[in-house]
Amino acid sequence: MNNLGKALLGLGFLLAVIGAVLLLGERIGLPLGRLPGDFAYKGKHLFIYFPLGTCILISIVLSAILNLFSRFRH
Repeated sequence: MNNLGKALLGLGFLLAVIGAVLLLGERIGLPLGRLPGDFAYKGKHLFIYFPLGTCILISIVLSAILNLFSRFRH
């Protein structure tokens, strides 16, 4: 149970850091959600939004961070 507790605390801390970065990014003008490749369709009674560009950017950044962590861990 000790390892599970540490993992949950680590995950909670990581989520808090990501939330803080997103809040600060909005204040400094980081255009997450409005990048090229973010698709929006507005019909008469329908609005569809798919942030493909934002998803790709976040995936690249998270992959780089996790790759760095795994290199330093070994």
